[in-house]
Amino acid sequence: MLRFSEAFFLSIFIFMKVINLISGPRNLSTALMYSFAQREDCIVLDEPFYGFYLKNLPLNIVHPSQEIILNSMELEEKKIVDNIKNLATQKLVFVKGMAHHFISENPSYILEWENIILIRHPKKLVASFSKVIPKPTINDIGIKKATQLFLFLKNNNNNPIVIDSDELMKNPENYLKKICKLLKISFSVKMLNWKKGGLPEDGIWATHWYANVHNTTKFEIQKIKSVDFPQSLQPLLKEALPYYEILKNNILKNDL
Repeated sequence: MLRFSEAFFLSIFIFMKVINLISGPRNLSTALMYSFAQREDCIVLDEPFYGFYLKNLPLNIVHPSQEIILNSMELEEKKIVDNIKNLATQKLVFVKGMAHHFISENPSYILEWENIILIRHPKKLVASFSKVIPKPTINDIGIKKATQLFLFLKNNNNNPIVIDSDELMKNPENYLKKICKLLKISFSVKMLNWKKGGLPEDGIWATHWYANVHNTTKFEIQKIKSVDFPQSLQPLLKEALPYYEILKNNILKNDL
């Protein structure tokens, strides 16, 4: 029989799991957060480092609801991390975050977490993102930072799972099963559906970014009209592609 101290330590060990989704914008990251939110054993956090990012990095663009974000979110990195660790003693924690919100080149705290890097072809990402934020830069779309974080994790013996939004949409159930297996957690069929209209955990920026997912109840391919890629965004696409190619070689395939 376990002594109380051993049982307590074991319970902490079991629940100390943080799944850290490192994504760029417009990558189906919100749909993945909705998927994990359906699990009874999981707490989801929507971009907890967003305010910290806006406060500490000089930006050339104004983000939707920027002042409200700065006035309502925790802005100190250590406190954000401590809150995540505290929640992880209660349940599995799924952190949906943008790669570029990690300002440090070496965010050592993510080495303790299970990391997933979600990518999408830059042409699709940039075209979608530019509809909300005109004239984006490489630092706005996250692919450069995601690559840097991937290399940082690999160099520190933390092998992140690299997933692709197009691979996910081939067969969401199969892909989620593969991801859960790699995370050493059980798959739940509840992860395949959610209610229309959003989550209580949605960030206050949801009205600007989440319209598509709010109108869905499952992973759905959005119908996008075929349009020419703007010439003005070609330099950004050219800059982003080498980073994408590094990550592309490590994508988890959605095969049976």
